[in-house]
Amino acid sequence: MTAAARLAGRIALVTGGRGGIGRAICARFLAEGATVYAADLSDAGSLPGAADDGARFLRLDVTSEPEAIAAFARVADEAGHLDILVNAAGIEIEQTIEQTSLADWNRIFAVNVTGTFLASKHALPLLRKAAKPDRTASIINFGSYDGFIADPGLAAYCATKGAVHALTRAMACDHGPEGIRVNAICPGYVDTPMLRSFFGGAGSGAGGGALDTVLDAVKAVHPTRTCGTPEDIANLVNWLASEEARYASGQLWVIDGGLTAQVQQMRF
Repeated sequence: MTAAARLAGRIALVTGGRGGIGRAICARFLAEGATVYAADLSDAGSLPGAADDGARFLRLDVTSEPEAIAAFARVADEAGHLDILVNAAGIEIEQTIEQTSLADWNRIFAVNVTGTFLASKHALPLLRKAAKPDRTASIINFGSYDGFIADPGLAAYCATKGAVHALTRAMACDHGPEGIRVNAICPGYVDTPMLRSFFGGAGSGAGGGALDTVLDAVKAVHPTRTCGTPEDIANLVNWLASEEARYASGQLWVIDGGLTAQVQQMRF
C-alpha cells in the first residue's frame, strides 16, 4: 500500500467538512484516493469562499434527524456504502455555567453530542456494508483535550467533549464485532477560526490582549513551542481512517504538542 493510495476506493463523509479542520481532512482524504462527501451548513462553512477541492458538498444540519437521514440516503444512492465517517462538526460557547443560558446549553449539546449521535446512527447501516473480514470501517469522532482538563470559561464545551469521549468508547464496544472501529481525536490548541474567535478581543480566552500576542504566549507554553494546524489533525485522522489502524479502536487520541503531558510551572 503506497501513501498516495492509502484510501483508494474508500467512501468518506466528513461533518463540518467546510470548517478549518474539516476542510483539511477532506483535502487529505482526497489526496489519499477517497471519494469524499463534505457535509456542512453551507459550501463555504466557517471559511470564506466555497472549497473547490473535488469533495461532494452535502448540506447537513447535524442537529436535524430528517437531514441526517436524507444525507445518508444520498450516499447510499450514489455510493452504496460508507467506509469512513468523521464527526468533525462542532461549536464553542465561551461562558461559565452561571453565564450559560439553557438555550445555549441545549444548542452546544445538540451540535457537539447529538450531532455525533445522529450522524453515527444513520451511517451505521452503510458502514456495515463496507466492513469485510479483511477490511474495517471507521468512525472518527471529535473530542478535545478539554474533555480531560478544562479551560476557563468553556464549561458547556468541556461537558460536551467529555460526553463524546464516553460515547466513543461505548460505540467501539457495541460495533467492533461488526467490523466498525470507533475512535476520537482530542486536539489541543489548533489555529482555526474557532480558536481565533476564542482569543479575539476581550473574550474569555484573551482577557483583552492583542490576538498575535496571545497566540505567541499560547505557543510558548507548549513543549513543542507551537500550536497545531488543521493539517496536523488531518494526518492523524487519515491514519485512523486507513487499514494501517485496523487494531486501533475505542481510544481517545490526544494531539496537543505535549501540552497536557506537563505540570503547570510555578509563576512567581
